[in-house]
Amino acid sequence: MNTNFFNQIAQMDIIGDLHITVAKATEDRLVVLVMLQNEACGDSAKHSIPPLSLRGTAEELDQGFFENITTPMQSASGLMVDMEGYMKQLENTKKQSAMEKQKAESQTKEAEAKEKKFNDGMAKADELEKEGKFREAWMKVPEIHEYPLKAEQLRKRKAELSAKFAPDLFGIASEKTAPEPPREALFPEHGYTGEDEQTDEEETETEEAEYWEEDPEEQQY
Repeated sequence: MNTNFFNQIAQMDIIGDLHITVAKATEDRLVVLVMLQNEACGDSAKHSIPPLSLRGTAEELDQGFFENITTPMQSASGLMVDMEGYMKQLENTKKQSAMEKQKAESQTKEAEAKEKKFNDGMAKADELEKEGKFREAWMKVPEIHEYPLKAEQLRKRKAELSAKFAPDLFGIASEKTAPEPPREALFPEHGYTGEDEQTDEEETETEEAEYWEEDPEEQQY
């Protein structure tokens, strides 16, 4: 006898394994339990889906079996597929959440390390400034491009320090004109007393004047 039983099962739009259990309830009545299991579904809630129970005579079950199980089994199949999709999305969400948490923790640690570096640099600059090592202090001040949000603070601090060593930094020394030493210090062997000395021309003119004054007769031609 051709019942076409398995052909109808094959035509059902379900995903999973169809489990059918048949037992005699009475002399002429049967109990049929139908359950769909989908091992691909990772949600344990699938175990709470109860099996479909059918009761009737063999003739009644032959006539209405597929009519009564098709819709519930397809619904159960769709439910478990949705549950599996939900579980996958949930798992992806968990992974993304863990990644985001790890990323946030990494960013926090990086920010804390950067802030510590900033504070250490500023503290070292203050320490060196107290020791009068202005150039070294200037070099310990963190670079502005590393801390753009604190650019104004860093620029001001560097300017304060550079002002204290800028002349030395650029090799500019203030030149003071030394007073000219006294002539007796330059020519001690001449016995210079500090009085002005006559030049050779002045000495010649003086000698000629004295000559004419001493011997007036020789002035006549």
